[in-house]
Amino acid sequence: MKYLVTGTEGPGFFSTDEAIEILENVVLPAFNELEELEGEGAIVGGVPIGERSFVFIVEAESHDDVDRTLRSLSMWGAMEWEVVPLQDFESRSALEREILKDLKNKN
Repeated sequence: MKYLVTGTEGPGFFSTDEAIEILENVVLPAFNELEELEGEGAIVGGVPIGERSFVFIVEAESHDDVDRTLRSLSMWGAMEWEVVPLQDFESRSALEREILKDLKNKN
């Protein structure tokens, strides 16, 4: 099953020292983790231009697997996460065909 994952409200900073700390210890390690997952084919995604957020699609066997993936990220506790299960095109197309057939039969 595919899931659309959005991580928002990434950490901000108020000073140069704080920026260095957060970039070195939080942001860049998170990018490394996401790049690794993408390299493994586990996710595909990116960063909306100018935002402190991540957006990616993850394929997983269960909701729990998605949860484990997110919790394994160093940014997990520093961001707000939204996860949306996606219905595949084939299943949705089959459903729409059934609905169309029923509508035509009632007409």
